[in-house]
Amino acid sequence: MEPEHEPTLVDLAQRYDSEDIIGFIRSFVSDLRSGFEAVNAERFPWLTTLRQAPWSGVICLGMGGSGAGGDFLSTLTDSKGSCPVLVSRGYSLPAWFDATWLVLATSHSGNTEETVSAAQTALEKGATVVVIASGGHLAGLPEISDRCYLIPTVGGQPPRTAFGHIFSRQLACLEALGLLPTMTDTHRDGMLLRLQQHNEHFDILKNPEGDIALLASSLMEQPIAVIGPKELSPVLTRFKNQMNENAARFVRTGVLPEMNHNESVAWGGIGEDADPEAGNQALLLLTWEGMLPRVRQRLDWMVAHASTETAWNLTGEGETLLEVLLYHCLVMDWLSTTLALLRGKDPAAITPISSLKAHLNSIQ
Repeated sequence: MEPEHEPTLVDLAQRYDSEDIIGFIRSFVSDLRSGFEAVNAERFPWLTTLRQAPWSGVICLGMGGSGAGGDFLSTLTDSKGSCPVLVSRGYSLPAWFDATWLVLATSHSGNTEETVSAAQTALEKGATVVVIASGGHLAGLPEISDRCYLIPTVGGQPPRTAFGHIFSRQLACLEALGLLPTMTDTHRDGMLLRLQQHNEHFDILKNPEGDIALLASSLMEQPIAVIGPKELSPVLTRFKNQMNENAARFVRTGVLPEMNHNESVAWGGIGEDADPEAGNQALLLLTWEGMLPRVRQRLDWMVAHASTETAWNLTGEGETLLEVLLYHCLVMDWLSTTLALLRGKDPAAITPISSLKAHLNSIQ
């Protein structure tokens, strides 16, 4: 009788990946391209009209995977934008909100109740709302208000896997409105080509012994902490969320330099103040070449002195902050999905979220 062989990642994907999450990750770059191409003033003439308005800023409404793009837009406009972009996750709007703020309401399904509620409130206040949705209540709002406009997105997949479709439309919208610099076709094509090459390199079924698989294997037993500079905070948040949903794993996040003013004590390494669990945590450092030198010095000091024995530096590759952010998205999507498979979890399974939604629907 022959001994059973250890299942490969190909075996595990066939066994557990019920909704082809890997297929969605493979299409990430093509999703980005189609989204960039879908949004322009020729297709949506109202973009030209809205471009003339002196907006105080943009407030992005959205939850979970549908809301993640707002964080990315906020970081990009902090770097090169012409107005602030803020993110609001919830049922209501800030007390200071008025109609001088453009609202970008995103829901993959179009039925996210928090987003629908906040968008309706914005319209009641006389605001202009741009909707990005595949259908649902949110996509119907333009039919009842002449201050609401729809950019349709692609449905039929879990929201967290549709980030390429969603974020590219959000970004193209802000570029068309003149709120972010427009990337030339040449630069965009170059970025997408490089990202596609990285995506193929990270593919765990084509490279089952590659960096992603090795890193995932090393993270099976330890708690995970992810730290990076402020400008990478959107991918820190998305890393945590993808690990939560895909792999059912908790992740602690920390942002430099802020965490140096508080969390560094718990990490320890100097004196006897470290949290007892600090040494058992796997520390992932998300970095890029554009980090401020002073922030890099802080990170280097922490690595040298923190009490953890396992740390990895995941350096984002790219010619711009946008490209680096998208590179890190690819890493976290592959890594979280690989961890799910190694743990025997279907990366598409989100039973607690579905159960909560059913509970809320039953008591409306």
